[in-house]
Amino acid sequence: MSHERRLIVGLGNPGEKYRQTRHNIAWLVLDAFADRVNWRGGGKRRDAAMVHAGRVLGLDLVMAKPDTFMNESGIAVRKLLAAERVPLSALLIVVDDFSLPFGTLRFREGGSAGGHNGLTSISDELGTDKYPRLKIGIGDPRQSGTAEQHVLGEFSAAEHRRIPEIAVAAGEAIELWARSGLNKAATAFNGWSLPEPAAGSAADPANLPKAGEVDGPAGADGIRRTLHGWRKILGRDKADRQG
Repeated sequence: MSHERRLIVGLGNPGEKYRQTRHNIAWLVLDAFADRVNWRGGGKRRDAAMVHAGRVLGLDLVMAKPDTFMNESGIAVRKLLAAERVPLSALLIVVDDFSLPFGTLRFREGGSAGGHNGLTSISDELGTDKYPRLKIGIGDPRQSGTAEQHVLGEFSAAEHRRIPEIAVAAGEAIELWARSGLNKAATAFNGWSLPEPAAGSAADPANLPKAGEVDGPAGADGIRRTLHGWRKILGRDKADRQG
């Protein structure tokens, strides 16, 4: 299986202001994977996406981040499949999922979009929902108000400090999928979740900033303090195409 080309597409919204939002966790995972295999820069823009391609880790991989907004992800996926001439079984969609606890991983061979606009767009463009995906849990949206406020909101300080651990595990999961197939990857990683933070570590709740401190949680008005001043969290006011 490993000698065949594999296409990995991470879903997200373009633009720096969306980079650290929960909806873009797949992009953070793909960025970390690119760093691991020494793919430098943002990739080449083609087929409505930013694309890296080449032979790495003994695998022939194409990795893409659509530069459409989330609701039009299917346009890029359809173009990339046509350009790379790979079957749906060689496609892996990496995507956030708020029905899963934060930091958990789940491979699925297909299924409904579950209300995710990016998956809906892909299924509509391809005419099927039978394509592999790796879901990354971003936690219960009720902690942030509405679902759209949650997915378009930035990670909390506690979540942000665990992203590197998630990216490492998800990167290993992607590699195993490309090397050995969906079933083996699912067996190895569908039970994976973040371990409890070690006492005294950066992720230890005792070391996290409080409300009003830099990177602390937002107040009831949706405003939080960052290194660059006070900011209103994304998700309170947005265009539909970003959801």
